[in-house]
Order: sequence, then structure tokens, then C-alpha cells
Amino acid sequence: MYKAPVEEIAFTLKHVAGMGQAMEEGRLGDLSGDVVDAILTEAGRFASDVMEPLAEIGDRHGAKLVDGKVVLPAGWEQLYRDWVAGGWNGLTAPEEFGGQGLPHMLNIATLEMWNSASMAFGLAPTLTMGAVEALLAHGSEDLKRKYLAKLVSGEWAGTMNLTEPHAGSDVGALRTRAERRDDGTYRLFGQKIFITWGDHEAAENIVHFVLARLPDAPAGTRGISLFLVPKFLVGDDGALGARNDYFAHSLEHKLGIQGSPTCTMIYGDGKYGTEKGAVAWLIGEENKGLACMFTMMNNARLAVGIQGVAIAEAATQKAIAYAKERTQGRAPGTTTAGMSPIIEHPDVARMLLTMKALTQGSRAICYACAEAIDMSHRDERRAQYWQERAALLTPIAKSFSTDAGVDVASLGIQVHGGMGFIEETGAARLLRDARIAPIYEGTNGIQAIDLVTRKLTITNGDHVRGFTHELREIADAVARSNLDGFGETAERLYAAITDLEAASEWLLVRQAEGRITEALAGATSYQRLFGLVLTGCYLAKGGLADVADGEEEKRIALCRFAAENMLAETTALTDRIVAGASSLEAARIALA
Repeated sequence: MYKAPVEEIAFTLKHVAGMGQAMEEGRLGDLSGDVVDAILTEAGRFASDVMEPLAEIGDRHGAKLVDGKVVLPAGWEQLYRDWVAGGWNGLTAPEEFGGQGLPHMLNIATLEMWNSASMAFGLAPTLTMGAVEALLAHGSEDLKRKYLAKLVSGEWAGTMNLTEPHAGSDVGALRTRAERRDDGTYRLFGQKIFITWGDHEAAENIVHFVLARLPDAPAGTRGISLFLVPKFLVGDDGALGARNDYFAHSLEHKLGIQGSPTCTMIYGDGKYGTEKGAVAWLIGEENKGLACMFTMMNNARLAVGIQGVAIAEAATQKAIAYAKERTQGRAPGTTTAGMSPIIEHPDVARMLLTMKALTQGSRAICYACAEAIDMSHRDERRAQYWQERAALLTPIAKSFSTDAGVDVASLGIQVHGGMGFIEETGAARLLRDARIAPIYEGTNGIQAIDLVTRKLTITNGDHVRGFTHELREIADAVARSNLDGFGETAERLYAAITDLEAASEWLLVRQAEGRITEALAGATSYQRLFGLVLTGCYLAKGGLADVADGEEEKRIALCRFAAENMLAETTALTDRIVAGASSLEAARIALA
């Protein structure tokens, strides 16, 4: 049974990610710690008591297509409506459209809880929130007037339509076409696949954001436009009208997230309406749709990263609870009769501590990314700094955290032993659900390319150099603390940060010299290297905050474990980045 870790989430927000300091400086309006705690507590209650009990039903029965309609698992439609009634969809949206105008950090924290309780369900609000962001940034005033309030409330759901059968990550190859009409609307024709929550009956209307190409558009990504396509047409008075000409043709049979309807969508074949073509409205400008869609995608990438954190948290809780109850063998040093709880065996403790360290490190990375997004809008004096920080952290948050989700869920099965391989325990579901997160919203390999070629090179590498200086200050604080509990943490942090600096400079030089292939060969290793260094430093920051508050030193103990058991990998990763490129090219012959 998942129990939302409200205190841990609040601690990370306030003491590691920077929310506490931002509130003290007045950068978050009149938001106070008490209000934050109250919101998190209520979100935790809803996630643990209302949402989580339906997760297994969703996994076991899944969404189904019945007589042309998508039917959600039993109880899920009401769950969605209860979630909407709680006002959770509009936490960060502007108040003028019915939102609460709260920081992105707070929304990311609640998204973690929804996804821990049920990742399949948590996908629905994630996409609607992205639709709100895109419409706010790029929609016309008329579209905002008609659609925003209902999307903000969640009464209407939103989706993102990119992928086509022949064009996965290569969005520029899409073929869905758009035709202009004299009344200023467009008609869309084509097929989209892997459309998450593409159709259902839980919301009154579903508003699709669809990438398509006009007949005279330039080739590639320069010729893509973004369109708003509602399931039901909306009148000037806001009333729902006729059904639009698109439908869910089929649902994907997936490894995980079974309760989430992943649809193949057909646009414009004449099934609905008097004229073929799904009625659509342009978002932004013609042929500039990819930039508009990236408003959704960038936020979605962080939201997917928090899915990795969420799965890791749920898997860790489940594994620790099982390890405390399951008895087997006798642990070293045991003096009592009978078998020992397996948590007392060193190797099981190692796995559990690794799970806990990866979970808390990933959480801190995602929350720090959310803080940077918030401050880029709320700290005018340092807006550029925060924009650069958010840009840098986004691919790391997405990739490191989703990889951690898979790794932690897999370790959770290992802790359960044979029982973990059996569906009854629920450990297997977490791994099945987690496995999609490193794939969608830009595979983690694409995130690595983005990190190395676009984000590392911001201001010619100066932002990363400044960031590593900030991380060294954390290591300095650990060293100055003189606390025995930290063990060799400071030394290990210094060594890991030095590895990160060396790898960064090597990659910057290779790109400056035009040796891009060499840089890309080490991109995924660099991404993991960065995530591990941040994990060690953020765990240390949490441990230091505990000292300042006079609390118990469990965080320091976990920090030491991570530093002395996990950070040695940074040296191997740096060697792989620097020395591995030539062998990769030479070994291609083995793939022939």
C-alpha cells in the first residue's frame, strides 16, 4: 500500500530545491510553509486513499474499446471527476482562467503523488496541463476564451498528437495534412499513433493538439503547424455542439500503464459530420508549430521525469515493507532464535539503500528543475540564469529519473525474490509501468543529445562551469561540518565533481573542433554522470539542512552510503566518455 511521503516531499521542496528560501525572499507571493504543507497533505490523502486502491483494477482490466467508445476501468471515470472537483488540475494556471497561480514546484510535487498512486491515471492530467501551457503561450484570444477555463478546471481534457507510424522521434517526417478553409478554420486528415488518453468518457470534451503539414509547407520540421482539434465543436457561447470528424480506431496492447488508453487516432475520414476532415484551428503561426508544441513537450519532459521518481518511491516503499516482514536465513551477528527478516542481510540492505538514494536524488533533481522554471518567471534580476538552469536540468531530470525508476523497480522485484515475479505482489506492475518513461517524450538517448549539444554549450559552457562551482560549495560545507557521520562524503563529492568537470571540458572541446560523433558517443554516459553527481550533492545538501534544523541524521547516513557506494561510477563514466568513442566506431563492423 503506497503512502504519500508528504514530509519527505515538503523537506525536499523547502530545504533542497529552494522553495523555503524563495518564500522567505517573497518570490512566491503570499505562499507560506503552512499552506504548502496543507496542500501536500490533502494531495497525499487523495493519492493514497482514493487513487491508489484503483491502480490494480486499472492494471488488471485496462482500458477497452467497446462499440467505438473507449471504456475506462471500473471506478476511473468517477476518480477523474473527483480529482477535477478537488481543483488539482489548475494549481499553476492563471487565476483569470480559474487557476490558483501556485508555483510549478508545488504542482510537480503533487504529480509525483498521482503517479506513485497510479502512473496510468497520472498521465491524464499531465497532458491536460501541457495543453493549458501551449494555449496560454500561443493561442489566439478567441481560443483562450473558449477553451482555457474548461481545460484549467480539467472538465475538458487535453492531449498531444505527434507520432505517426512512419515517423517516431523524427517529427519532421509526419504526413498528417491540413487544408485551409475560407472561414479561417482548417481541415485535418491523417493518422496518429501512441496518443495517450486519446479518447474516453471521463471528460465532457477532449481537446487535441495536433501537428500537421499544410500543402505548401517547407519540408522537414520547418513546415509543421500546430492545430487545436476538439472532440466536440464549441459554440461562441461555450456550449458543446456536433462531434468532430475523428475517432479512436484502436487501443495499443502495452507492457504497462494498462489503465491509460493509448489510442490510434484517425482524422478526417468522414465518419462524423457532413464534410470529410476534422475541423481545426491554428495555434500560433503556420509552419511554426514545432516551437509551439515544445511548450508542451518541455513541461511534459519534467513531468515524465517525476513519473520516474514516483515509481521509484512506490517500489521502494513496497520493497522495504516486504523486507521487514519476510524472514529467511540468519543474518550475520544474529543472536535471536529463528530466521531473520531479510532487511538484516547486507545485500538486501544494499539494494534498499540504493533504491532510496536514487529515489531521493531523482526527486531533488526534478524539484530543482521546477524551481528553476518558477524562478525564471519570478526572479527578474536573474531571469537569464534561471532560464539556463531550467534548460540544463530538464534533460537530466527526464532521463536520470526515468532510468532510476526502471532500476529501482527492478531492484524492488529482486528484493521480493520469486514473489516479485508474481503479479499478486504488485512489484511487477511498477516495473512494467516504469519502462515506458525512458522512451516517450523524447527517448533518453535524445535527451542525452540535447544535453551535450545544446545545454552543455549554453554560453560556451560557462553555465555548467558555474554550476559545478555551486556543487563544490556543497562539498565544502560537508567538509567544514566535521561530522563523523558523513564519512568520506566530501572527498567522494570532490572526486565526482572533478570527473564531471573533466568530461564537460572534453565534450566542449570535441564540439568546438567539429568532432560531433565523438561527443555523441559519450552523451548517455555524460547524462548519467551528471545525474549521479547531482544525486550526491543534493543528498548532502539535505543532510546539511538536517544538521541546521537539529533533526536526526538519517539523511546524512543515506548521503554517506550514496557517496561511498555509488559515486565511484563517475570515474568509469568519464573514462567511457573520453576513451570510448573510437572503439564505438571501430566496433560498428560487429553490427553488420
